[in-house]
Amino acid sequence: MMSDSQEATSPVAGIGGPAACVSKVELRVSCKSLLDRDTLNKSDPCVMLMVQNQGQWTELDRTEVIKSNLNPVFAKVLMLDYYFEEVQKLRFEVYDIHGTHSIGTRDDDFLGGVECTLGQIVAQKKMVKPLLLKYGKYAGKSTITIHAEEISGNNGYVELSFCAKKLDDKDLFSKSDPFLEIYRINDDGTEQLVHRTEVIKNNLNPVWEPFKVSLISLCSCDDERKLKCLVWDYDSRGKHDFIGEFYTNFKEMQKISLGNKVSSVRHSVIHWRLISVILHRVYSFLDYIMGGCQIHFTVAIDFTASNGDPRNSCSLHYINPYQPNEYLKALIAVGEICQDYDSDKRFSALGFGARIPPNYEVSHDFAINFNPEDDECEEIQGVVEAYQNCLPKIQLYGPTNVAPIINRIAKLAAGKEPIKDASLYHILLILTDGVVTDMADTREAIVRASYQPMSIIIVGVGNADFTDMQILDGDDGVLRSPKGEPVLRDIVQFVPFRDFKTASPAALAKCVLAEVPKQVVEYFSHKAIPPINPVLNSNPNSIANTPE
Repeated sequence: MMSDSQEATSPVAGIGGPAACVSKVELRVSCKSLLDRDTLNKSDPCVMLMVQNQGQWTELDRTEVIKSNLNPVFAKVLMLDYYFEEVQKLRFEVYDIHGTHSIGTRDDDFLGGVECTLGQIVAQKKMVKPLLLKYGKYAGKSTITIHAEEISGNNGYVELSFCAKKLDDKDLFSKSDPFLEIYRINDDGTEQLVHRTEVIKNNLNPVWEPFKVSLISLCSCDDERKLKCLVWDYDSRGKHDFIGEFYTNFKEMQKISLGNKVSSVRHSVIHWRLISVILHRVYSFLDYIMGGCQIHFTVAIDFTASNGDPRNSCSLHYINPYQPNEYLKALIAVGEICQDYDSDKRFSALGFGARIPPNYEVSHDFAINFNPEDDECEEIQGVVEAYQNCLPKIQLYGPTNVAPIINRIAKLAAGKEPIKDASLYHILLILTDGVVTDMADTREAIVRASYQPMSIIIVGVGNADFTDMQILDGDDGVLRSPKGEPVLRDIVQFVPFRDFKTASPAALAKCVLAEVPKQVVEYFSHKAIPPINPVLNSNPNSIANTPE
C-alpha cells in the first residue's frame, strides 16, 4: 500500500503544466491477485507503461513500487496524449521489484502483462484484463484494471495541503508514522484512489507536503462529491495499521481554507485541518482563441541564387501556369489554416537573399510588395500575387541568412510595452531551399524569440540535404544559443517539403502546425496570462470555472 520511494513527496505527474492542444488522458492502474514471487514476503509490484513506435516498444512511464501487496492500487497517474486519428498501442507490464529503482530482469520478476490500445481504454473508460505471462499463459487469476479520464481544456488543478493533530499512537516503542489516502466516491459507489501522501516518521501531528491534483481526478468537477480520507500508520512490510477515516468534499475544503469559522474538523478519531486550497485554472488553446487571441501570420521566402533562375522551368521559383511550385504549395497549405485565426485577413510577406530595387543591394529582410511602410497583403491570394509580381524585379543572390527576419518578428511580437494580455500571437513561416548560412546567429535569434509570443515553422523546399536544419527543431534535444543558453520554449518546427510531395496539402499543414496550439498555451501559461474573455462553462456546479 505504501512504498519506501514514496516517502519523498511526488506530485501527480503532469498536472501542473499547461493544457496541451490534444486531449490529455490520465490512466490510473490497480491489480488483483498478483502472483507471489517472494518466499518470505509478498511481491513488491510496479507497473511499467510501454508504447509502441515503429514496431519498437519503449518505456513511457511507470508507477511507484508498493511493498508486499498482491492487490495494489497505484497512486501514480500515467498521462498520455490521445490522438483520435492514430492507433496508439500500449503494453502494461507488472514486475516484482527487488531494488530501489531497477526493473527486474529475471523471468520470475515478471508478474504479467497486457497489450491494448489507448482507444480501447478510452472507449471503455474502465478496462479489466487478465495478466498474461510469456507465450500467452495466464498469470493465475491476476488481473489489471485501468481507469481512463480525459483532462479537457475546461479543467484546472487544485493544490491541497493537509495536517492532522493528536493521532492515535499505534507503535509500541515510537510514535506512529502516518500517511493519508484520499479516495473519490464514484456515482456507482466504487472508490477511486486520488492521492497518497508521503509518510511522516514518528509524528502524531503530521503536516503533509502540498500536492496537486486535477479537479476531474479529485471529484469529477463536482464540488459536493464525497471524498473518503484514510489515515494509516506505515509498516515497511505492507501491514499498515488503520488510524482512522473521515469524509469530506471539495465544497467543505474550500470553506475551511477560506477560514469560514470552521478552521478544523473532528471526524472519528482524527482531528484534521486543511491548511490551504489553491485553485488553478488551466486554459486550452481554444480558450485563448475563443477568448479573442489573434494569430498574425508572416511568410518569409528564400530568394537565394541556389533556387535557379525563375525563368527556367527547372527553377524552384518557376511559375508554372498549370500548377503551383513548391513555395506556393507550402505557403497556401499553411496560410489557409492560419488565416482563420486572423480577423483582418492581412498577412506580412517578406523575402531574403536577393538584390532588390532600386539600388540592387542584397537584403535579408524586405517586403515582397516593396512597401517598407506596410508589408501586409490582402489574404493569402494577395501574398501569392505579391510573390509572383516580385520575381521579375529582383535578382536572386545570397547567402541564406534568416536571423534578421526572426529578429524582426520577435521585436514586433515583443511590442513597445510588456505584454499584459493574450490578444496576439505570431507565426513565422520560413520557406527555404537550403541550410541556413548564419546558423549561429539563427540559433541566437530563436533563443531570443522563444521569450516572445511567436512560433517558427521552417519548410525545406527542393532536394537539398537538410540534415543540419534538424538542429533548429528541438525534437532531438534542447536548442541552445552559441553561448549555451537554452530556449525558453520549443518554438521551431522543421519539415522537408519532399516528405509531403505525394500527400495532400492538408497533411503538410497538419504536420507543421501540430505543435502551435501547445506553444501558444505554453507561452501565455508561462507568463500567467489568462485569455482576454475566458469562455467558461455555464454550468453553475462546475468548479473548474472558479478563477484563481
